[in-house]
Amino acid sequence: MPATRNAAPKVLITDALSDTAVAIFRDRGLDVTFDPELGKDKERLERVIADFDGLAIRSTTKVTDKLLAAAPRLKVVGRAGIGVDNVDTKAATARGVIVMNTPFGNSITTAEHAITMMMALARQIPEANASTKAGKWEKNRFLGVELYSKTLGVVGCGNIGAIVADRAIGLKMKVVAYDPFLSPERALALGVEKVELDELLRRADFITLHTPLTDKTRGIMSRDALSQCRKGVRIVNCARGGLVDEVALHEAIKSGHVAGAALDVFEVEPAKESPLFALENVIATPHLGASTNEAQENVALQVAEQMSDYLLKGAITNAVNFPSISAEEAPRLTPFIKLAEQLGSFAGQLTEAPLLGVRIEYCGEVAKLNVKPLTAVALAGLLRPSLAEINMVSAAAMARERGIAVEEVLCGDHGVYESYVKLTVKTAAYERSVAGTVFSNARPRIIQVRDIDMDFEVTPHMLFIRNQDRPGFIGQFGTLMGAAGVNIATFNLGRNRPGGDAIAVVAVDEQVPDGVLAKVEALEQVVRVRRLRF
Repeated sequence: MPATRNAAPKVLITDALSDTAVAIFRDRGLDVTFDPELGKDKERLERVIADFDGLAIRSTTKVTDKLLAAAPRLKVVGRAGIGVDNVDTKAATARGVIVMNTPFGNSITTAEHAITMMMALARQIPEANASTKAGKWEKNRFLGVELYSKTLGVVGCGNIGAIVADRAIGLKMKVVAYDPFLSPERALALGVEKVELDELLRRADFITLHTPLTDKTRGIMSRDALSQCRKGVRIVNCARGGLVDEVALHEAIKSGHVAGAALDVFEVEPAKESPLFALENVIATPHLGASTNEAQENVALQVAEQMSDYLLKGAITNAVNFPSISAEEAPRLTPFIKLAEQLGSFAGQLTEAPLLGVRIEYCGEVAKLNVKPLTAVALAGLLRPSLAEINMVSAAAMARERGIAVEEVLCGDHGVYESYVKLTVKTAAYERSVAGTVFSNARPRIIQVRDIDMDFEVTPHMLFIRNQDRPGFIGQFGTLMGAAGVNIATFNLGRNRPGGDAIAVVAVDEQVPDGVLAKVEALEQVVRVRRLRF
């Protein structure tokens, strides 16, 4: 928790932050050491980190488990920027270290870079510039295309994608957007047409990517996706390397199916070599999306304010590993925070249709607590399978951006349970719910799935199975798991009526391989099977 008032908290800055950001720490009364080259020397950093309460970084400093082990006083790591790939967040959480980022400080800058790349690609600016400086004056060689009246496909219409869409509409482009979390109402407000990915690929003259890199989005521009695109499409990626299959893109450009690409991010960075670099209709920049004076200053000032507020007052803002709660509330809320995260993650991993709304019911003793952080952590768990870069604080804002209605319901006692929390997701096609409680041992349990009573604890690796309630399923499933060498830890069953719909939630010791999962799905009684990871 924050340092006591009789000792000024000590903050170490190991990457380049502006003088103004450094001054914020000092003006707020913190003891600051500014050594912007220290992040490059991990051995020296490990020797000096023990004396500090806070660590402010950008992307150079690597906050590893080893570094955290050498920092017994460390209470907060502040990352000036959105990505925390250079921070071992799991290790930080285990050691009680808050990890903060600044998720909204560089949105405009990144959106402007995407628009700039699209314009440069349309008019072949880099190649024309090089040719002219070489004294060639090849006016007839560089025949570009207009953006006016062209269709821009925006993949991922969150904060940055919405800004890109707004700028493109200002250029009189038609904008279609694919985003599972974009509601029709939000699309209407933005002035974009919400479509599915396959339709976007067919219609778009330009495609720009603004989605985080997750298991669901990795390789979203695959060989198959590129083949579905209209001939002559141009691809822009200023989001994350790995969204585009670079080998397939190279082939598509060489064949003439894709007219060109503008890439600011790559699968492997720093990108020192790539077959794409040899293609004149490919523009490449070294991950410059957030590289403007304004963006760098914004995130530096934000991280200085956030860290100061935490170290001096205990206020937690934009934490990626802890919700916004006070020190007084923490002991009572902690088990419910874990329950809320599990309920959200459980529902999020099983919801594939676009979300329209979320209702969270708090009944009994939990309804008397500060439920706002519980809702925040539930939303983060719910949205994280599709939005990797989300935290408990930004979850509500991201839900609002996507037009997802969030409803909190407080009620009295619920049956035999002292406290009861139920999360219901709403899509255009259905409503689905999952509920849980916390028993006297402070261990969360899920007690209801799809209105079917159950009782189990969440474990790291689980299977969710919907099946028909007919004899033989349990035996066939157990035999299959045994033959595959998969050890079942617990097996939990529930059904809505005899011979009706049934659910099995199975805890296993390790992730079930794809081949085994396919065999489970092929069982006659099985309707659906999904891996769950917690």
